[in-house]
Amino acid sequence: MAVARAAKRRKLSPPDPSTQLFSAGQPGRRDPPHSAAEWDLEQGYEQRPRKQKKSNESTRLPIKTAEGLIEKLSSPEEEKSGEVDSIFSSSDESESETDETNQEEIRPEVPVQQQIIEAKEELARIGTLLGQDPEEHVGGFRKLAEIASSANPTIKKLALATQLAVYKDAIPGYRIRPLGDTDISEKISKDVRRLRSFEQALVGNYQTYIKELAKHVKASDSNDASEATASIAAVSLSCVCALLLAVPHFNFRNDLIKILIDKLSGKKRDSDFTKCLETLEKLFREDDDGNPSLDGVTQLTKMIKARDYRIDESLLNTFLHLRLLSELSSRGSQNRIDKAPDDTTTTNSKKPKREFRTKKQRKILKERKAVEKEFSEASALVNHEERERLQSETLKMVFVCYFRILKTRVPSLTGAVLEGLAKYAHLINQDFFGDLLEALKDLVSTSSSFISDDPDSENTIENKTTTTAPSSKDPLRPPLLATTTAFALLEGQDIARSATSLNLDLTFFTTHLYKSLHTYALHPDLELSSRSLRLPDPHTSYPSPSTAIDNKINLKTPSVLLLRALSSILLPRSVPPVRVAAFVKQLFICSLHLPEKSAQAVLGLLNQVMKVHGRKVAALWNTEERKGDGVFDATRGDVEGSNPFASTVWEGELLRCHYVPAVREAVKGVERVVRETK
Repeated sequence: MAVARAAKRRKLSPPDPSTQLFSAGQPGRRDPPHSAAEWDLEQGYEQRPRKQKKSNESTRLPIKTAEGLIEKLSSPEEEKSGEVDSIFSSSDESESETDETNQEEIRPEVPVQQQIIEAKEELARIGTLLGQDPEEHVGGFRKLAEIASSANPTIKKLALATQLAVYKDAIPGYRIRPLGDTDISEKISKDVRRLRSFEQALVGNYQTYIKELAKHVKASDSNDASEATASIAAVSLSCVCALLLAVPHFNFRNDLIKILIDKLSGKKRDSDFTKCLETLEKLFREDDDGNPSLDGVTQLTKMIKARDYRIDESLLNTFLHLRLLSELSSRGSQNRIDKAPDDTTTTNSKKPKREFRTKKQRKILKERKAVEKEFSEASALVNHEERERLQSETLKMVFVCYFRILKTRVPSLTGAVLEGLAKYAHLINQDFFGDLLEALKDLVSTSSSFISDDPDSENTIENKTTTTAPSSKDPLRPPLLATTTAFALLEGQDIARSATSLNLDLTFFTTHLYKSLHTYALHPDLELSSRSLRLPDPHTSYPSPSTAIDNKINLKTPSVLLLRALSSILLPRSVPPVRVAAFVKQLFICSLHLPEKSAQAVLGLLNQVMKVHGRKVAALWNTEERKGDGVFDATRGDVEGSNPFASTVWEGELLRCHYVPAVREAVKGVERVVRETK
C-alpha cells in the first residue's frame, strides 16, 4: 500500500512589533477586521532611509578639438575615481597574473597525439578560409608559418604540405613585380589598394616559405642528420618539385631551381636525386615560355663547370628534353607548301544557318573582329620572337657545355655529349663545323684502338684489357655517335656543295666505319643497350655496359646506331659506285655473322640501297659481267682500293639457307629489286 505524501508546511515569519498597530488582547481596541479602515499602512515605509544615486554627469561644457571632433571633458572627481579604480584594477590584474602563472605551473602537458589532432584541425580550418577568400584572410599565411615552426616533426611536415596546397591555389597566373616609389605615392582606388596589399603579403610569405624549404633540404646533407630531419627534408624536397612544376612562372623560380641543382651536385644517387632529375626533365618538356628552361640550363651549366665536369652522365641527358629540339628543328618541304587546315572551308560539311543581324550589329561585329585580329597578330609576333630569342640563348649554352667537355675529353661524358650533338647537329652554326669535326676525328681515333679487330695488332680488345680503359663505358657507341653527328651536321643541305665550300672532309668517318664493320658484326653486345640485363665480362678491366647508369635517353643499341650511320653514307644519290659496291659486299659478309634481328635490319637497308643505286652495283650479282680485275680485299682499309667489282655477292646463296624465315625472305627481296632495276 502506498504511503500518503505528507503536506508541506510553510514557515511563517514572526510579526514585526514596530509595525503592529494593535494587539488582540488589549482592551479598548477593536478587532482587526472591524478596524482595518483606520490602519496607517504606509507610515513605516515613509520613515525608512532612502538610498540616493550619485550623479556622474559632468557639469563642464564640451570642447572642439583641432581635428574638428567634439570631446566631452570629465570632472576632477571622476578623474580621481578613475585613478582609484585603476589602482584597484592593477592590483587585481597582478593578482590574476600570479593566479595564471600558478595555473600554468599546475596545468598538465598535452599528449603528442592530441597536439597532432589539434594541429590538423587548425590547419584544415586555415586552409579552408584561405581557399574560400585568400584576400580576406591574408593573415592565414603567417599562421601557417607559425605552425610550421613547431618542434614536432609530424606537425611540421603537415604544415609544409598544407602551405604547398594553399600556395598552389592562391598564386595568380602572373608574376608580381615589386612596388616602386611612384606606385606607392600614386592615388589608387580601394580595390586596387586591397589587391596590392594582398599581392605583397603573398610574395613575402611565399619567399619565407621557400627559404624554410631550402633550410630543411640543406639540413639533410650533413652526415649526422637524424631520421626526423631526413623525413622533413624529403617532404620539403617534394614540395619544391611540386611548386616548380605547378607555378614555374611565379616569383623566386631561380630559388627553387637552385635547390634542385644543389641536390643534383652531390655524389649520392638516391631517390631524392632521381626525383630532382625527373622534375628538371619535366620542366624542360612542358616549358612553353622559354624562361624556365633558360634559368635551369644556366644554373646547370654553371654547376657542371664549377665541378670540373665530374658529374653524372644523366645530368647531360636532361638537355635532350628541351623544347628547342621540336620547335627549332622543323624544316620546310621543297615539294609542297605547308598550310594549316581551315575547319571552316570543308567541302563535305554543310553551311551553318545564317544568323540574322541588323546593319548596325554587322558593322560592330566587323570592327570587333578587325581589332581582335590585330591584337592576336601582335601578341603572336611578340611571343614568337621572344621565345626564339630565349631558345637561341639556351641552345648556345648547351653547345658551349658540349664543346668544353669534348675539349677536356671527359671519358664518362663522351657518350652523352655525342648523343646530344647528334640530335642538335642541324642547329649548329656552320662556323663551328671545322672545330667540331676535328674534335670528332680525335675521338674516333682514340676509340678505334679499342675496337680494332686486327689479330696482329697490339691494340685488340683482349690485349687492351690490361692497359688503359676506353673513352666510354661502351666502346662501340662513341665512334658510331661521332659518325652520325658528322653526317647530321650537313643534314637537310646539299652535302657536296656544303662540303666543298666549307672544306669539310667526311672520308675519314666513312673509312673508319668500313674498317669496323667486321668488329661490329662479331661483337656480343651489338643488340644490347644500357638497360639490358646480362652478366658483366670478368675478363675486362673496364665496366660492362650492364653496370652503366640506367637512363631514359641513350636507349639505342649499337645496331641501331650502325644502321643510322650506314644510311647517312649510302642513301644519298651522289655516292660513288665503288663505295656503294664495297659497302654492299661487306654488309653481305657481315650478315652471315650478325644476330637474326640485326641481319634482317641490314638486309632491309640493302633493299633501300638497291632501289637508289641498283644500276650502279648490279654487276655484283652477275658472274659474267665483272668490271674489275684482280681479287677483292675485304681487309683493306681503303674503300676504293678494296676492288669490290672483282667479286660477287655469293653470300646471298648462303643466306637463302638461313634458319630464320624472315632473313630468307629479305634476301629474296634484295635480289628481286636488283632484277627490276637492270
